[in-house]
Amino acid sequence: MESLTSSPVCNLGIFMSLDDDTVQEILQSYDGFCAAAKSLLHGSVDLSVRHDFVSHVHTLCKHGLHSLVRDYFLRSLEEAFENNGASRFWLHFEDYSKIEEDLEKIDEDEIQRVLCKALEELCLVKENQEKCLLILVHALQSYMENLSDGKHNFDSEKVYLFSKYQLIVSSILMANLPRHFPEVLHWYFKGRLEELSTIMGGEFNEENECGGRDEMDLDEKSKYGTGEMDIDECYSQDKFSETNRLVRNIGKVVRDLRNLGFTSMTEDAYASAIFLLLKAKVHNLAGDDYRSSVLDSIKGWIEAVPLQFLNALLAYLGDSISFDQHSSGLKSPLASQPSSCYSGTNTPSEGLIRWKLRLEYFAYETLQDLRIAKLFEIIVDYPESSLAIEDLKQCLEYTGQHSKLVESFISALRYRLLTAGASTNDILHQYVSTIKALRTIDPAGVFLEAVGEPIRDYLRGRKDTIKCIVTMLTDGTSGNPNGSGNSGDSLLEELNRDEENQENIGVDDDFNTDDKQAWIDAQRWEPDPVEADPSKGSRNRRKVDILGMIVGIIGSKDQLVNEYRVMLAEKLLNKSDYDIDSEIRTLELLKIHFGESSMQKCEIMLNDLIDSKRTNTNIKATINKTSQIDAESAETGISLDNLDATIISSNFWPPIQDEALIIPEPVDQLLSDYARRFHEIKTPRKLLWKKNLGTVKLELQFEDKAMQFTVAPIHAAIIIQFQDQTSWTSKNLAAATGIPVDVLNRRISFWISKGVLTESLGTDPGDHVFTLVEGMVDNSKNNANTVNCEELLAGDEEVERSVASVEDQLRKEMTVYEKFIMGMLTNFGSMALDRIHNTLKMFCVADPPYDKSLQQLQSFLSGLVSEEKLELRDGMYFLKK
Repeated sequence: MESLTSSPVCNLGIFMSLDDDTVQEILQSYDGFCAAAKSLLHGSVDLSVRHDFVSHVHTLCKHGLHSLVRDYFLRSLEEAFENNGASRFWLHFEDYSKIEEDLEKIDEDEIQRVLCKALEELCLVKENQEKCLLILVHALQSYMENLSDGKHNFDSEKVYLFSKYQLIVSSILMANLPRHFPEVLHWYFKGRLEELSTIMGGEFNEENECGGRDEMDLDEKSKYGTGEMDIDECYSQDKFSETNRLVRNIGKVVRDLRNLGFTSMTEDAYASAIFLLLKAKVHNLAGDDYRSSVLDSIKGWIEAVPLQFLNALLAYLGDSISFDQHSSGLKSPLASQPSSCYSGTNTPSEGLIRWKLRLEYFAYETLQDLRIAKLFEIIVDYPESSLAIEDLKQCLEYTGQHSKLVESFISALRYRLLTAGASTNDILHQYVSTIKALRTIDPAGVFLEAVGEPIRDYLRGRKDTIKCIVTMLTDGTSGNPNGSGNSGDSLLEELNRDEENQENIGVDDDFNTDDKQAWIDAQRWEPDPVEADPSKGSRNRRKVDILGMIVGIIGSKDQLVNEYRVMLAEKLLNKSDYDIDSEIRTLELLKIHFGESSMQKCEIMLNDLIDSKRTNTNIKATINKTSQIDAESAETGISLDNLDATIISSNFWPPIQDEALIIPEPVDQLLSDYARRFHEIKTPRKLLWKKNLGTVKLELQFEDKAMQFTVAPIHAAIIIQFQDQTSWTSKNLAAATGIPVDVLNRRISFWISKGVLTESLGTDPGDHVFTLVEGMVDNSKNNANTVNCEELLAGDEEVERSVASVEDQLRKEMTVYEKFIMGMLTNFGSMALDRIHNTLKMFCVADPPYDKSLQQLQSFLSGLVSEEKLELRDGMYFLKK
C-alpha cells in the first residue's frame, strides 16, 4: 500500500478525529486510487477503471484529501514522463553528440527525419498523459459540482493542473538537455529554410525579371488559426503546394517544440538560420561589385522570402494578431500604413513588425560592415563606385555606427597607403577621392576631419608634397592618376564645377535668416557626434572645401602659390611657342580661390608671354626683306625669322638660374641684332639675354640621312662645335663652350644616347674624347629624332632647373638670419624650435623682416644640422663643437 505520508502537504491531523471504519475506508480508497492511476497511465481504456478512479477521487476528496490526490497524480505523471518520454526522446540524438566537430558529415535530411520522429513520439506520450490529467480534472469538477451546486470556478482547477504539468514536462526535458541539441535544431531549420528560400527566391528573381510583384498570403476564406495558405493567381500550383508543405512541416515542428517548453530555443534556432541566409544573400548581391546599388534588392528579397515565410508561419501557429488589436507602443514605419507584402491582413502583426525591424537592421549592418571592410577599394574606384557609397550612407544613417567606419578606414590607410612605398602623388589622389566620397556620407565633414588627419600628418613629412599638389591641381587628368576624366580638365576645374553644383543640404552659411527660418533650423538642430572636433565648429556651420583641405596639408596658401609660381615659370621658359591658353585658364581659377593679390606676380608672368608675342611680331615686321642680308647670315642660313624671344620682367619672376655658355658667333650676332631692334621699339628698355635658357630646333645632316632635334641651348652649343672638328677632348670642348667639365660630361650624354657621338678614353684618364659618328645606323634609339625639350629635361635627373626651386629660394632668404641664430645659440647655449622662431619674430623686424613659418624655419635648421653647423638633441638645437 502506498504511504499516505509521502505528500509534503498532506494534513495528517484529520486522521486523529476519525474512527477506525473511516480510516479503513480512506486506506482502501487510496489503494484503489493508486492502482487506477497506474492503469490509466499505462494506457488502459477499460471504462470500469475510469469509473473506479473517479469513485476513489470522490471518496478521498470527501475526507479533505484534495491535495493528496493532485500531488500523487502529478508525481506519477512526472515519473511516467521521465521514464517513458524524456529518456527515449534524448536517445534519438545520441549520434549527434559530436555534431560541432563533424560538420562535413552532417545530413540535414537525416536530422529532419530523426527530429520529426522524436517529436512525434514524445508529443504522443504527452498527449496521452494530458488525457489522463483531464480525467482527474473532470473527477474533481464533478465532486465540486455536487457540493457547490455549480457555483465553483472549475476552469481555475484545470488551468492550475495543466500549467503544473507543463512546468513538470519542461523541467524534466531541460534538466536532461544535451549540449548539442540547440545545434541540431539550428541545422534542421537551416536545411528547411534553405530549401524554402530556393523556391521563394526563384520566384522573387522571376518577378524582378518580368517587373511584376507576386505575393503569398493567407486564404481569404481561412482564419489564422487554421494555418491555411494561398498565393496569388500568377503563382504556379506546383510551387505553391511545395511551399505550403514546407511551411506546414516547419510550423508543426515549431509548434511541437513550443508545446514541450522549447519556445525560446526554437525561436533562436530558426532566427539564426534566417539571419544566416540573409547574410549569405547580402554577400552574394554585394560581393566585389561597387558600381551598382544593392540595398533595394536586399530589401525586396527580405519582403519576398523571410517575411513571407514568417507571415505564413505566424499564421499557422495562430500568432498573427493584428497590430491594431494588440499594440505595445512599438514605433515602426509599418505602423502608419499597411504594406502590400502582407497580403490578407489590413495591418501587419506586432510580431511581424518586430521581425521586419530585426531583419532590416541586420541587413543594413551586414552590408555596412561589408562596404566598410572594402572602403579603401571603393574609394580607389570612385566616382564609378558612387552607388556603393550611397548604399553605405543609408546603412550608416540606419545603424549610426560611423565610428566603426572611421576606425576601420584609418587602419586601412595606415596599412595600405601611408607607407614609404606609396608615391606622394598616389597618396594625394587617394586623399582627394576620400574627400569626395566621404562628402556624400558626411556633408558636414565631421568624420572626414578624423579620417583625413592621419593623411595630412603623413604628407607634411614628405618633401615633394607641395610640388605634387600644384601638379595635381594644374594638370589635365582631373586629379585621376590613371588619366581618366575629361581631356584638358584639371582637378582645379573639376573642384570649381563641384562648388558651383554642390548644394550642401542642411548647411546654411547665411546667419541673417528670418525668424521662421531660424525656428526651422532650431528644430532640425542635432548635436555633433562624439568623433567631431570641437575646434572645427558646429556641423551646421561647417562646409567641406576640398581645395581648402588640400591647402590645409601645407598650412599656408602662400607656400602653394610660390610653388605654383616656380612651376609656371619653368613651364613658360621651356615653351617653344606662345600658346598659354591653358595656363591663363588655370590662373583664373586659382584667383577665384586664392584672391587676385596672391596671384598678381603669376599674372604678370603670363602677360610677359603675351607681350613677348606682340613684340616679337613687331620686331620681325621691321625687317626689310628686300634689303641685303649679312653675308655670314646668308652663309649660315640664320635670320631673325628663325628667332622667337620670351621677354620677361625679372623683378616679378622667380630667380633665374644663370649658367655660363659660349654660343656660336652667328647666333650671338643674331641676338645682338634682335636686342638692337627691341631697344628701338621699346626705348629706353634693353634686353639682357639668358643664353642658357630656351629651346633650339636644329637639323643634323649626315652622309646618308638628316635628323631633327629640339634641344636646350647648351646641347646645341655642344653639338655645333663638331661641325668643323669631328673629335674633341672634354677639356677642350668645355673651354670652347664655356661649360665646366663636370657639367659638360653630364650634358653630352644626351648626344651619346642618341648615337650622334661616341665616347672614348684619352691619354689623360680624366680627359675623355668625344667623336662624331659619320655613318648613322637606324636603331630604336634613333627612330624618334624630334625630341621635346621638356622630355629631355625630365630624362636628365641631375639637370639644373631653369628657375630656382622654392627650397633654394628659401635657403637663400634664410641665410640672412643664420648669424642671428648662431648668436642666439652662443648666448643661450641651447634653444628649442619654438623659442628660436618667436625670438626671430620679435627682433628681426627691419628689412628684411622675419615672416617665415615654423615649418620653413625647421627645414632651414635641418640644413644647418646636415652642414654640421648645428646639432639637435632631444628637441634642442646646439652649436656644433
